[in-house]
Amino acid sequence: MTKTPSPFTAAQDAPIVGRNLPRLDATAKVTGRAVYTVDIDRPGMLHAKVLRSPYAHARVLSIDAEAARRLEGVTAVLTRDEIKGLNCYGTYVKDQPIVATDLVRYVGDVVAAVAAIDEHTAFAALDLITVEYERLEAVFDPEAALDPSAPLIFPAEPFAAFPEYGDGASGNARSAHNVSYEFRYQTGPEDAWDECDHIFEDTFAFSRMNHMHLEPFVTVAEATADEIEVWTSTQSPFPMRKELAYVFGLPENRIRVNVPLLGGAFGAKNGPKTETIAIRLSQLSAGRPVRYCMTTEEVFLTLSQHDAVLTVKSGLKADGEFVARQSRVLLNGGAYADASPLVAEKAGYRMPGAYRWKRIDSVCQAVITNTVPAGAFRGFGATQATWASERQVDLIAERLGLDPFDLRLKNMKDLGEDFVPGETPIDSDLKHGLNLVADAIGYRDRNRSGNRGMGVAVGLKDGGGVNKPAQARVKVTTNGDVFLNCALIEMGQGGHSALCQIVAEVLACDPQRVKFARVDTDSSPFDQGTNASSGIAVMGRAVLQAAERVRSAVLDFAAEHLELERESIILANWQVIDSEGNSYDLAPLIMNGFGGTGFEFTGDGFFKARSSRRAPLEAPCIFWEIGWAAAEVAVDPETGKVELLQLVVSGDAGKVVNKLGCRGQDEGAAVFGLAQALFEELRYDDGELLNAEALLYRVPLAEDIPRRFWSITQEQGHGTGPFGAKGMGEGGMLPIAPAIAQAIADATGAQLTSLPMTPQRVYNAIRDAQATKGWG
Repeated sequence: MTKTPSPFTAAQDAPIVGRNLPRLDATAKVTGRAVYTVDIDRPGMLHAKVLRSPYAHARVLSIDAEAARRLEGVTAVLTRDEIKGLNCYGTYVKDQPIVATDLVRYVGDVVAAVAAIDEHTAFAALDLITVEYERLEAVFDPEAALDPSAPLIFPAEPFAAFPEYGDGASGNARSAHNVSYEFRYQTGPEDAWDECDHIFEDTFAFSRMNHMHLEPFVTVAEATADEIEVWTSTQSPFPMRKELAYVFGLPENRIRVNVPLLGGAFGAKNGPKTETIAIRLSQLSAGRPVRYCMTTEEVFLTLSQHDAVLTVKSGLKADGEFVARQSRVLLNGGAYADASPLVAEKAGYRMPGAYRWKRIDSVCQAVITNTVPAGAFRGFGATQATWASERQVDLIAERLGLDPFDLRLKNMKDLGEDFVPGETPIDSDLKHGLNLVADAIGYRDRNRSGNRGMGVAVGLKDGGGVNKPAQARVKVTTNGDVFLNCALIEMGQGGHSALCQIVAEVLACDPQRVKFARVDTDSSPFDQGTNASSGIAVMGRAVLQAAERVRSAVLDFAAEHLELERESIILANWQVIDSEGNSYDLAPLIMNGFGGTGFEFTGDGFFKARSSRRAPLEAPCIFWEIGWAAAEVAVDPETGKVELLQLVVSGDAGKVVNKLGCRGQDEGAAVFGLAQALFEELRYDDGELLNAEALLYRVPLAEDIPRRFWSITQEQGHGTGPFGAKGMGEGGMLPIAPAIAQAIADATGAQLTSLPMTPQRVYNAIRDAQATKGWG
């Protein structure tokens, strides 16, 4: 083997992780070549449309679909008669049928579906279906739904299963009237309340938002009674496969889930949405492919975020030291459970916030109402918890005559301090982050004249998910071309590119040589799902291990064939470099060793947090995802209009993999928080959504973003992910609304307790504050 001087410098002098590298999918996306599920077109493909209930709560007396079945071009009509023997679906609580059976439970509940040669014919067939209803009393408010006199939305108790929690935590289904799931957490001595000099109790309201992902829910299915294959827009292909196996009673190896690129998700694309209807219609259409793609308006009628009522009681000493906190959260889960049990678990668990308490007593109930089902949404319960937790800190500060910034610093947990017993210690310096954003906008020297004010807030969530095993596989060809195979879903966050950077770093190769393999459940290694900001911290660990094992296998092979000491050689640019700086091309070495066909080196990786009975949620969290924010506003007291002058958000990446990616995650999350704070709200009237279309639903526009809007990406270095990384993507949303609320209070004295903070609400709060202080 000929030795040549090594040209290698990249691995030693310019690390790949941490660079601002372009996204690997950038060219495909900007040129329109990127393939999303909406682009899938199969030979002979049919199109599905659904008939939805006009009533919030009604008994289905009869369905006459014969005229629809006879319409030329219609291949199948799906009603309750065609789903007999099939199971319902849902997380923990299995209560949602493919189509409604005996009852419809909200305006928009699917009653029937049609497959036809085109959408026009499918719509015409829907007009021929006659449904006879008996209207029933409905309930839309979670507090009202708890009353034993309210209508029972599920007279028959659905199947439910839930985890065995660790110390201090518990959960159960049907704990009260119309409650689908209840989570409780308690720790610390009950008599801690006796130490309190002050006890304050406040109630807060959190609004309901739509996910507003650009790509709608969409599935293409080819299915028979024995086999199912789907191309679908889902964040969690393996849980989807498992759920479909349960619904249709098939082995998992008879079901294949393919996932192209996603056009946004934000939590909505977990669990079945379009899949079961498309599959059943394909089965009824002799296995022909069926495409079920919702309109934007239908997406509004399928899933939403949870609105909530949160009551928080906090006890503290005369000097402002926090002692005890009790909270009760009511989540409006809508008509079906979906992911409500998981959101209830997290919302209840995160109510202590970033602060030190001797006693914590939290309960969260997911309540069934006759409204659109609610499920996973960016922030996943932490948004609701942070709004109430941070707002009460501000109210307490006002009552005690303290600066809310100082009160936070006094009670904030330190780096390395336990969140609760048995949980992962806090892995970011919370006080450093709060000082960082406060200094960025000049909080300490703020000008409060002219109805201007500033506010700060911090939010945190246990990141990485619970019981999330992740597997990955890396393989390298004879010529050094690399394939990364794992089931992380790309939905705009840049996860594929970041993971490929990690592989390139380990293998010391150009990132352009690393290809992310297509995701399908037949060939991709297992993953629990792309959620909980787990892509880097969880899947990244599996990818890192797989890449390291491939590198080790290559170096073992090279050391043997070159007769070099294994510890004396390194891998760079698909060459082996010895201790004297000589390089050896691997391709001819591999061809010589394995013959003319060459060879592929492969390595598998796996990661999962170890379970623990001491951990309240079964296993300690992987990392803490933190968001800090500071805001400055100007408020017009005559109209209640809020002008956002400055907004800064910060997250702790631990170690940055891609700087632009981290910035995009934090700033995107901050705009979500801004939307919750000032604009977005799904509005109901007698169970009917009034703004269930894009033109009526107010989201932030470019002109709503303040001129001074920026993010600060911290690298505190305490993450357990690859190279010390932590997950990002949700933390930046958490503190935005409370920071803006405190800025409004700083400017006007008005304390807002309901979202969104519309001009009308701000105006009313200003008048209430003036009346209370005798200013009016």
